Amino acid sequence: MNIFFVSLGCDKNLVDSENMLGILQDNGYHIIDDELAADIIIINTCCFINDAKEESINTILEMAEYKKVGNLKALIVTGCMAERYKEEILKEIPEVDALLGTASFDDIMGVMNELMDGKKPMRFEDLNRIPKVKSRRVLTAGTYSSYLKIAEGCDKHCTYCIIPKVRGNYRSVPMEDLLEEANYLAKQGVKELILVAQETTLYGVDIYGSKTLPKLLEELCQINGIEWIRILYCYPEEITDELIEVMKREPKICHYLDIPIQHASDRILKQMGRRTDKAALVNVISRLRKEIPDIALRTTLITGFPTETEEEHEEVKAFIQDIKFERLGVFTYSKEDNTPAAKLKPQISEDTKKHRQNELMELQQEIVFAHTETLMGRTFDVLIEGRIAEEENVYIGRTYMDAPQVDGFFFLTSEEELISGSIVRAVVSGAKDYDLVGELAKGSEVDEFTE
Repeated sequence: MNIFFVSLGCDKNLVDSENMLGILQDNGYHIIDDELAADIIIINTCCFINDAKEESINTILEMAEYKKVGNLKALIVTGCMAERYKEEILKEIPEVDALLGTASFDDIMGVMNELMDGKKPMRFEDLNRIPKVKSRRVLTAGTYSSYLKIAEGCDKHCTYCIIPKVRGNYRSVPMEDLLEEANYLAKQGVKELILVAQETTLYGVDIYGSKTLPKLLEELCQINGIEWIRILYCYPEEITDELIEVMKREPKICHYLDIPIQHASDRILKQMGRRTDKAALVNVISRLRKEIPDIALRTTLITGFPTETEEEHEEVKAFIQDIKFERLGVFTYSKEDNTPAAKLKPQISEDTKKHRQNELMELQQEIVFAHTETLMGRTFDVLIEGRIAEEENVYIGRTYMDAPQVDGFFFLTSEEELISGSIVRAVVSGAKDYDLVGELAKGSEVDEFTE
């Protein structure tokens, strides 16, 4: 039978989707990219914020239409929205034939078998289990860059966040399983491993009794074929000296950290349930930049949090101006049902949220453009992702400063043919918005890192 698969939301969700695709493919199902020809459509949903929720609902409704105009026999909904709104989905969208919660995706074949028997299966396991997948993932994001999900769930319970309710408590994936998966990814041609979790910095505390991310990084660095290792979602209060030291010592670890701080006002941070304050944020950022001078720091902020004053918004602006993050994203606060923040008053109007978001992003744009000017003439390693203009010999890639999907690109001109997945030396000659422009460094050896 033919399967059309839609994966929505974050990179952690994408790993779940790739695992489900692996299970289905191993059991003889054909994965296709044509909705009209699909016998079964599976949607792995997200509901982290309102925009994600709306996208998931609209996608379900859109795919349901193929029961009228296509070949569709069954519609399956998985992921966070299925976990959180199962009753509402079954009631409001009768076209949905099966639901799987976030901790149940490894039983996708049990669901498929029940569907074939004419049943309407539902799978909602204990949120504190780790799904066991024997099949190998089907890589969908390119063969040279892939996510490695090192943990599931979260124990922080920030007042605005529903993740613990739909993903469960924090639980690390055993190191031996991660190393086996990373070796598999390397054999598939992956050159860049991107470590993800709701919080990567707490890896190992639940199963090894201490923060074991530095040890995991050391082991991953030993894998042949893996050339870059990137770490996302590091909570600032959990960054240790050991983590900094391993980043300095191991050349494969990108000098890049994603540190979601969410705000810079002590009062708002406390209202959010964050376990840090502005002074601690300044301290950890200063320490990182002192120890790793070329580090690129990305962060995310929430603007328009309930009770946020104009003065506190100005405090965030001043913080951004002072710290000068290399990369920064801003979300407007999303009111989520059954979270403590949803009960706070006053709630901020949507117009004010959007206005504040625009102000923060305009400020960050000035910072990024000024930083880009300092890169002119410098030489960087660039991971080549593909060729975009054959007649002009233009390739697209990324430096260590840029994570896929969220940061910028490096547009590279080269008379030599460059292979996707190769890492080359390139000189910055210009910039366009958030992207760099350059050419292959003279005398540069093209390191293909291919078998």
